[in-house]
Amino acid sequence: MISNTTSKTKHSRTHSQLEHVSGLVEHVTFHSDESGFCVLRVKVRGHRDHTTVVGTLPQVKAGEWLEAEGRWAIDRDYGQQFKAEILRTTAPNTLDGMEKYLGSGLIKGIGPVFAKRLVKRFGQEVLNIIETKPQRLLEVEGIGPIRHNKITTAWAEQRMVRDIMVFLHSHSVSTSRAFRIYKAYGNEAIETVTHNPYRLAHDIRGIGFKMADKIAESLGIEKESDLRARAGIEYVLQTLTDDGHCGYPRNELVKAAIKILEISEAICERAVDYLLQEERVIQHIRDKEADLIYLVGLDRAEENLASHLAELRKASHPCPDIEIEKAIKWVEQRVGLQLAAQQREAIRIAVQNKVMVITGGPGVGKTTLVNAIVKIMRAKKLRVVLAAPTGRAAKRMMETTSLQAKTIHRLLAFDPATSAFKHNADNPLEGDVFIIDETSMLDLLLAHQLIRAIPEHAALILVGDVDQLPSVGPGCVLRDIIDSGLIPVVRLTQVFRQASQSAIITNAHKVNKGQIPVFPKGKVQSPDQTDFYFIHAEEPEKAVSLVINLTSKAIPDRFGFNRFDDIQVLSPMQRGLLGCRNLNAALQENLNPEGPSVQRYGWTFRIGDKVMQTVNNYDKDVFNGDIGRIVKLDDIDQELTIQFDDRQVTYEFNELDEIMLSYATTVHKSQGSEYPVVVMPIHSQHYVLLQRNLLYTAITRGRKLVVLVGTQKAVAIAVRRMDSRRRVTLLKERLKQFSVP
Repeated sequence: MISNTTSKTKHSRTHSQLEHVSGLVEHVTFHSDESGFCVLRVKVRGHRDHTTVVGTLPQVKAGEWLEAEGRWAIDRDYGQQFKAEILRTTAPNTLDGMEKYLGSGLIKGIGPVFAKRLVKRFGQEVLNIIETKPQRLLEVEGIGPIRHNKITTAWAEQRMVRDIMVFLHSHSVSTSRAFRIYKAYGNEAIETVTHNPYRLAHDIRGIGFKMADKIAESLGIEKESDLRARAGIEYVLQTLTDDGHCGYPRNELVKAAIKILEISEAICERAVDYLLQEERVIQHIRDKEADLIYLVGLDRAEENLASHLAELRKASHPCPDIEIEKAIKWVEQRVGLQLAAQQREAIRIAVQNKVMVITGGPGVGKTTLVNAIVKIMRAKKLRVVLAAPTGRAAKRMMETTSLQAKTIHRLLAFDPATSAFKHNADNPLEGDVFIIDETSMLDLLLAHQLIRAIPEHAALILVGDVDQLPSVGPGCVLRDIIDSGLIPVVRLTQVFRQASQSAIITNAHKVNKGQIPVFPKGKVQSPDQTDFYFIHAEEPEKAVSLVINLTSKAIPDRFGFNRFDDIQVLSPMQRGLLGCRNLNAALQENLNPEGPSVQRYGWTFRIGDKVMQTVNNYDKDVFNGDIGRIVKLDDIDQELTIQFDDRQVTYEFNELDEIMLSYATTVHKSQGSEYPVVVMPIHSQHYVLLQRNLLYTAITRGRKLVVLVGTQKAVAIAVRRMDSRRRVTLLKERLKQFSVP
């Protein structure tokens, strides 16, 4: 049947000191999959009213029988509660309990209606029937072969997941990832984890080294074991790549590992040597600087990217010989504008060089230039392919060029059967000229996958703002390409007259030059007077209140923008009162407080919520940064459906750690996107992350209105501070090597 589960707090008392209550779980008010913390409404023996029980359980459902040991307490906000130090749940043994249990969403395919039918048909034997004689479920009205298969499969999965949860919980770790462990390892999950718990850090998304290390410790693996040291070195190197580095100096890597793992230098050095011998890491020996250690995948990607770029630029240009001056005059008539000198020079380079970079800030004519190049290339019968890292950036390209544009992921066409992109060096893309926008967002791995798939005969134009934040992933691709000197670069600097009338654009350029932005003085009388505001808020609590009011009422009422679709709150960080997590909870409560909901992974998701995909999911064809709205929630099948632009994507409840609320998002996550309105809290709470390129990036995300909320001191800190922590990469050096004849 179903295993008992037990949980104890860190400060448990002796059994004799604790009071005992037991009863039927009527309702699960709250349960965190991450921590196991739960608030339960329980029908306790000897109590007329339902009792609130608070404690920790890896999993709990309505209808289960609860045994709790703890203390009665009076909560200031919620009244009398039983705070449990020890909780145990067992399968229900009453018909009412069984009905609640089966109808609680535990099993896909069974909701309250079918739970009632099952209990009516099989009575006390219902759980045993599902466990041992599932074919008899077909006797129940409405259960056909499809629903029968759903129920039996889900029951088997839940049983295995519960066993895994109990196993992990017995080793004093969170069990929120048990379902993913089961999916990865199946019936061999416990055996696999016991043999080498550090595999979890590699194989299971969401389980890092620290969690695996806790399991290893409880399994008796020594702190200074070679197995732990090897896994620890890879973990430290991975955390450094998460900070954007492609490799790291060996001596600094060992120092970081000693500090994090609390083991000796000799053990760390031995672990590095072993990983080098097994070719799990690569070492680059340098004459005057410290040797660099790379993870194998990043080393190969960086080397191949440099090689492909160098080879791509050597072949002849696909564009036939043209008279440049005539072509420029022709295209000026087509776009209805006279091009600036920098734009004219860019066109000359574009038709003569196989690979080039166009960079510059807002309002300098990048879009006009790209349109002009597209028109000239298409007039010469060349196939032009447009792409960008994000869906929103690709959509913007389509709107400005009237041509199809795709995300890079969709352009490369991921094949779930092989877990790889269909287009690569052996099966290149089709096209003559490839124009890639928002290339400041390109991390090393995606850039490598893209460049290797571009056919040898084609031209490549990389467009982006090098002064924005670097990519979320490892590498500094656009800056390294520019700094290498291998690729021709056009930097557009002239702000055009129409753009110069926008305070958003003029202030963005001020910030980029290290100058304080100019804010309107006095009370603004008209919404047309400026598109850039600053609202002072010394206290973080006041700033939160202002952000909520601006988003839900003030901006929609005054300017007519839609509070859901037009306004995006950007914050420098996730944590803290003015971080995205708290702002999302506050904005959800204000903008979408009611309706069908599900709680998973510390979030409450409701129909109508604005959400963001946080990882690339090639099977679902949704990618990190995609924003959508929840349109359907099915408690019976335990599925949630999200509308992303023109299509719907369905998630099982166990997959909801891939999404998060996105009423507020970080500036990093906003890269590649533009919004009609940006509201940004900027405060000393954000001190650690305040940088010039962060503020510059945030301002340039706003198209029609930008409102900063916080302190001018924080703005000044951001403007003054340039990120001096250069990412460790070798792409620039590798490109220079290829430029040598």
